[in-house]
Amino acid sequence: MDVELVGLFRDLVRLETELWNRVEVTVQQAHGVPLAWLEIMQVVAATEGCRVLDIARAMSITVGGASKVVDKVEAAGWCRRNPNPTDGRSNLIQLTEPGVGLLAAADVTFSAALATFVGAAASADELAQMSSTLRRLRQHLHRNTRVVGRPATVGVAAQPIQTVC
Repeated sequence: MDVELVGLFRDLVRLETELWNRVEVTVQQAHGVPLAWLEIMQVVAATEGCRVLDIARAMSITVGGASKVVDKVEAAGWCRRNPNPTDGRSNLIQLTEPGVGLLAAADVTFSAALATFVGAAASADELAQMSSTLRRLRQHLHRNTRVVGRPATVGVAAQPIQTVC
């Protein structure tokens, strides 16, 4: 079976946009936070000694972009930056107590939205296969794409990819 890759690309991009928008509305209506903030908070909660660089890598975004979102989450009181005791050039980010509570509640809403918008549309086997395929495609990109300013690296996970326009 031949796959029309341009059509596949468009479907993936449109799916990401439409899914993001629907999940964001659901989370924002219930908890008053943008989905990007929730994703930052999820990374902080899951990463011991979390730095902005860790967030950027986990989310495949630039360090500057990650720092700007952390600034907003911090200004809202959901996280704080503390000096890194082992590296004075960076800060460690941690959720505040209210941030932990918000994350716990918002994660329930987030999971329910995904179950509604994705889980209800395909079988568990189909979703597992899709997840495996998407992970493999991302790994291929990371192995075979030159990151601006650096040569392509093999086996480096979740490096932010920047294009030059």
